[in-house]
Amino acid sequence: MADPPEPQQREPDVDDVTRAVLIASRLLVTLSVRSLATVEDRVTLPQFRLLKVLSAHGGANLVSLAERLGVNPSTAMRMVDRLIAAGLAERGVNPANRRETVLRLTEEGRTLVRDVSAARRREITEIVERLAPEQRTALVEALTAFTEAGGERPMPGDDGEPYPLGWSDTSTPLH
Repeated sequence: MADPPEPQQREPDVDDVTRAVLIASRLLVTLSVRSLATVEDRVTLPQFRLLKVLSAHGGANLVSLAERLGVNPSTAMRMVDRLIAAGLAERGVNPANRRETVLRLTEEGRTLVRDVSAARRREITEIVERLAPEQRTALVEALTAFTEAGGERPMPGDDGEPYPLGWSDTSTPLH
């Protein structure tokens, strides 16, 4: 007696792919939040996002910072004030324009960003290590295609995190 034919696999449709991306994004958000757990008494997720922008771009004026975060300057100022009070950021004078204030990370702020980012990277690495080599290749290809389709682009010298927690950059350069 002949073996029954194996069922043919259908190509995933848009709903299948969307569902898979949503589940993966939930995992990535969980990893991001878990990496912040050690510092949750010091910074919120939006504040960490601001710290990551400053970390990625160095000093920034308030307007540029608000644009990169997609918030009003008054909202950015409140966040900056809290981070300054926590010793994670500081204000300084822009040497190119002494009338302009530049916001920067303190050494403590740089350390916090580095530690939280390293924790998230370790967790993602542990998951990726569980994949077979061909799955890793397929994942890189799929994620690259997905981010390109979404308009995301890596920065020169990309360390794996071109923008803070997935929020995109704007075309406006920081000062």
